[in-house]
Amino acid sequence: MAARPHRSLMIRLLLLTVGWLSVGLGVLGIFLPVLPTTPFLLLAAACFMRSSQRFYLWLTHHRHLGPWIRDYLNGQGIPRRAKAYAIGLMWLSILLSAYLVPVPWVRVLLLISASLVSLYILRLPTLPR
Repeated sequence: MAARPHRSLMIRLLLLTVGWLSVGLGVLGIFLPVLPTTPFLLLAAACFMRSSQRFYLWLTHHRHLGPWIRDYLNGQGIPRRAKAYAIGLMWLSILLSAYLVPVPWVRVLLLISASLVSLYILRLPTLPR
């Protein structure tokens, strides 16, 4: 996919900021078990695609980070282990949040959103070994 920078300088700067924060969180997620890596890297790629072709190409062609993004963008999918990890950690954090939040409608909203995200992740193609 080719980068298509936004026309507004302010929007590009905002997207660059969010992109770099996402790269930082994605890299931290490699080392911290409670922080997912792939969603942050995908968010960074999306932000860079709309703000800077240079950074988008850097990220998608990065030796270590690039394959995670390219496999998803090319429609090849994500590894089975990454799916299980993402769904497991998401449900752990959602259930903990639902337990800690005493508002019933917020609990329902958390469970519905976790269910929908789980369905989305499960429907993504699984990368062959």
